[in-house]
Amino acid sequence: MPVRARLLDVTRLMSRLGRGPLTGVDRVEAAWLDYLCKDGAPVFGLARTHAGCLLLDRRGLAGLQRLIAGAGSDLPPADLLSRLTVRGDATRARAETALRRLSLARAPVLWLPRLLRRHLPAGFVLLNTGHANLSHRMMRAARRGGAARIAVLIHDTIPLDHPEFTRPDIPPVFARKLAVIAAHADLVIHTAAATRARNEAQLSRLGPLPAGVTAPLGLNPVLPDRAAPRPIPPSRPYFVTIGTIEPRKNHGFLLDLWDRILAGAQGEVPALLILGARGWSNAPVFRRLDDPGARRGHVFELPGLTDGQVAGLLAGSKGLLFPSHVEGFGLPPLEAAALGVPVVLPHLPIYHETLGDYPIYRETTDVYAWAEAIGMLTQGIPGEVAQRAQAIAPPDWEMHCKTVLRAIG
Repeated sequence: MPVRARLLDVTRLMSRLGRGPLTGVDRVEAAWLDYLCKDGAPVFGLARTHAGCLLLDRRGLAGLQRLIAGAGSDLPPADLLSRLTVRGDATRARAETALRRLSLARAPVLWLPRLLRRHLPAGFVLLNTGHANLSHRMMRAARRGGAARIAVLIHDTIPLDHPEFTRPDIPPVFARKLAVIAAHADLVIHTAAATRARNEAQLSRLGPLPAGVTAPLGLNPVLPDRAAPRPIPPSRPYFVTIGTIEPRKNHGFLLDLWDRILAGAQGEVPALLILGARGWSNAPVFRRLDDPGARRGHVFELPGLTDGQVAGLLAGSKGLLFPSHVEGFGLPPLEAAALGVPVVLPHLPIYHETLGDYPIYRETTDVYAWAEAIGMLTQGIPGEVAQRAQAIAPPDWEMHCKTVLRAIG
């Protein structure tokens, strides 16, 4: 049986060009792009711009890979079409210009079925892994254009399960996207059993469940950059937390924790490095960071780091602290474990599924227990923890992609 052509929606990656390091969801779409470009099957990319849809062939996708590798630093000036259609976002205008130059063909959404029939073999697979460009109109256009199978990855349903951790405008938008998935997807991709249970609980409210496959995400091997910026002396011990500073990540708990440690300190206190940019709806935490008081010289924000710099700081740390209220998959703890770095985090089902007994589990209602774990890790890892803190085999992107493609058929 001939292998189906694959059409990967790369709208999210286009939207991220020139905007700094990729986020977790971005990395998944980028990993699929890398895998499909290495695979021998016919591959195309689809991007929705303000001026219509772009179709990229293998050559165009290779160009997109180069733009991603360069962090969008070589985006061209915006062309006339972008200047006319993209208002108030110069970076997006340049990104759309770059993709247009790489495209095989382009068309308004209304003419997308004709464009797909002209350039893709009938019976292709549409893959959407980035929570972007999900609309009834786009899905119907893909079907009319010859898509035999539509597969969509749902990273999590946190905006619906825990709307208190998102901006007020996000839950209704996410609900509309989930309705599109329920109506059109032949296969829903889930990243873990724990996440699948929550995803399908939400999908079941919308009608019959689409078929699903559980395929754990992979890790991107990154060479730690030992020259990463360090705001503290080389000999000072430190801990890191990784991720956007948003309510769900619970940075306020870590500030409370450092207040507790400083209040009872006898001798040198380890530093806390926050590796991530400021996000949204987190004004109380931002105020505490701007006016650190006794935490001055002990807690540091380091946004905008490269993957290598993050890996370098993580590898040199005493441990990763990850007190999130809820996670869909949680890549940073896996990345720490792959480096053999201790991890302290709460009892969430996803962590027990993906990390087993590797982490040091502590409830975020118990500041004292976290302070005790930090003291233990700062002084050195006792035998029991040292045994757990051996590097574990990281998940593999090839296995993830092959699992999904087998399920698609």
